[in-house]
Amino acid sequence: MKISTLTPNHWMALVALTGVGMLVFGLYLQHVVGLDPCPMCIVQRYALIAVVLFGAIGWRLQGRGLAASAFLLALSAGFGGFTAARQSWLQWYPPEIVTCGRDFYGMVENFPLNRAIPMIFKGSGDCTKVDWTFLGGSIANWSFVGFVVFALMGLWVLSKSLRSR
Repeated sequence: MKISTLTPNHWMALVALTGVGMLVFGLYLQHVVGLDPCPMCIVQRYALIAVVLFGAIGWRLQGRGLAASAFLLALSAGFGGFTAARQSWLQWYPPEIVTCGRDFYGMVENFPLNRAIPMIFKGSGDCTKVDWTFLGGSIANWSFVGFVVFALMGLWVLSKSLRSR
């Protein structure tokens, strides 16, 4: 199968599968390598989950449904890209006082359980810290690239689906 013969639905499926791969890699970095996600990383994960869901939904739809799914995918990817860009900015130009997250054990020891549990899901790592790089780019940098590609794919599928009607 040639790339030029892929339908917009196939591209939506490819975006969804790539997003699943990115989520799995993020969980690998967290649970195997031991990197703590920061609050911005958690927000990017939620945006990536939305991208995966809209990609998977768009894979099975045609017409207006495909267009709506592609639009929502591009919107979710844009939000994730904005968050990744902001985190990249913080990594390049760290503020003097880091206010991105709290230590997990400090939360449990200093707050009642009903307040500590929601805080746990907000992430505990430092958003300005670069723990891992690949080809000179941090996780936030590569997330930004991924989100931009996903947003462009969503907009391309949106335009194709609107032109085919």
